[in-house]
Amino acid sequence: MTLDRFYPIFDHPDWLRRMLPLGVKLVQLRVKDQPDHMVREQIALSRDLCREYGAVLVVNDYWQQAIDLRCEWIHLGQEDLDLADLKAIRKAGLKLGVSTHDDDELERVLGIHPDYVALGPVYPTILKKMKWEQQGLPRVTEWKARVGDTPLVGIGGMSVERAPGVLEAGADIISAVTDITLNPDPEARVRQWIEVTR
Repeated sequence: MTLDRFYPIFDHPDWLRRMLPLGVKLVQLRVKDQPDHMVREQIALSRDLCREYGAVLVVNDYWQQAIDLRCEWIHLGQEDLDLADLKAIRKAGLKLGVSTHDDDELERVLGIHPDYVALGPVYPTILKKMKWEQQGLPRVTEWKARVGDTPLVGIGGMSVERAPGVLEAGADIISAVTDITLNPDPEARVRQWIEVTR
C-alpha cells in the first residue's frame, strides 16, 4: 500500500471532520494529556471518520488502544519504543511508523523494520522544544539512501513553500502540523498542501 505524500497531524477529531472532506488521505491523531476514556473515544471517532472518507489513520503513542479499536497504523516516538510491546503490535497486524533524530536512533529503528521512518526536525519547529538541531535537506537525502524502500517522512518546520525541496531531497511524505493549525484559513492551506504534494 502506498501512503499519500501529504501527512497532517491533528490533536482532535474535529480537525479530521474539517479536513478529510477536502481530500486528506493520510492523517495522524496525536492526542495529549487526556483521560483514557476520552483518548479511546477520540481514536474510535477518528477511525470511523477515516473509514468513511477512505483515509489512513495513524494513532500516535496509544498502541494498546489502537489494537483494541482495530486500527491499522501506530506511530511511536523513541521513548514510546521503550515501553511499547512490539510483538503485540505486530501480532495485531498494526503497521508502525517511528520518529528518528540521529544516527543511533535510525540504527535502532531499522532493526525493528518499521513501515515508515520519520526524520525531524528538518527545519526549526515551534511545536515542541527539541534537543536536536534542524536536520536540513542533506540529512533527508542521506536518510533516504539508508532507509531504502521504507517510506521516509520529513517533519519539523514544514510549510507549503518548503515542501517541493523536501520531496526533491528524498522524502516520500511530508508531515505538517502548525503550518495548518495556526493558519488563519486552515482549509485553504490544506488545499494548497494537497496541490503541492500530488
